[in-house]
Amino acid sequence: MASIMATNILKPFEWMLGRFSVDMGIDLGTANTLVCVRGRGIILNEPSVVAVKKGSNEVLLGGMAVGNAAKAMLGKVPGFIEAVRPLKHGVIADIEVTEKMLRYFIAKVHDGRHWVKPQVVISIPTGITSVERRAVIHAAEKAGARRVYLIDEPMAAGIGIELPVTEARGSLIVDIGGGTTEVAILALAGSVVSTSLRVAGDEMDEAIISHMRRTNGLLIGEQSAERIKLTIGSAWPLEQELSMEVKGRDSVTGLPRRATITSLEVREALADPVRQICESIRQVLEEAPPEISADLVDSGITVVGGGALLHGIDKAIESSLGIPAHVVDDPMTAVARGTGIFLDKLDVFSRVLSTDEDF
Repeated sequence: MASIMATNILKPFEWMLGRFSVDMGIDLGTANTLVCVRGRGIILNEPSVVAVKKGSNEVLLGGMAVGNAAKAMLGKVPGFIEAVRPLKHGVIADIEVTEKMLRYFIAKVHDGRHWVKPQVVISIPTGITSVERRAVIHAAEKAGARRVYLIDEPMAAGIGIELPVTEARGSLIVDIGGGTTEVAILALAGSVVSTSLRVAGDEMDEAIISHMRRTNGLLIGEQSAERIKLTIGSAWPLEQELSMEVKGRDSVTGLPRRATITSLEVREALADPVRQICESIRQVLEEAPPEISADLVDSGITVVGGGALLHGIDKAIESSLGIPAHVVDDPMTAVARGTGIFLDKLDVFSRVLSTDEDF
């Protein structure tokens, strides 16, 4: 099933409020949430983080401690504050906090108007259950959406980068996000073969954290690990190897300390997550029908998502699997752009929708 449409019966008052709303597509990611609006493109790109009072789901700063404001608090909050990432591996771990986060983003698009009722398209991982799909719809409706459409992330990405997803020709897309890596072969507006791997950007950060603790005796946080990955991380040898200074806490003395890490070390730390991603692509290729495989010899593999920004990830995939791989321009926004196009052309893509009765 490519995606699900959730329908609800609108009260006349809600329908009237919907007339004043801005319909939007949302890439609801583990690490970041992006919002795309028809005719305006990506208008919001913020971390999927919410700061709450510990022991409750009360969002700080009057409900405004969401996104960039909340991420700045990660690893630095006092005891009575907790910086929460309400999505884990692409699915909702805390539905109440997710609802408040979505409400904040929807209101921000509408310049603070909380009474609007927009139509919303939300991208989801391919591997989530019907219960998890219901949770996304419920959270969006509670956040103020008048109608919610769900679309699988690979399909949204394929639409966003204008792959021939509605044609009888196979396209293989790999979406490396924060919590999951989505791999799918798309044709005739559906997924021929797909898989969802819970190894992606977060696992890469964890690998760097483990490496620093094991080899340097230095404890670092998620934000430091992400900074290392973005600055000197790679999946393929660099023309000139790099190094950078890292600050953290000594694992023995407990005192602040600095250390130097090289791009070669980081690449070795990331080798296992990269290998697992390549193996998941191999699995999908092995399950593909022969005619689809013939298409992929020429079209190759298209890589999108925040993880596509890791230097040399396309070369690592191509070397492992023996078929061409390439990273698209602006890979991080591909899914969000696809949700916007999907919303704009609901009549064209109606064939990839099914009704809420199917789940």
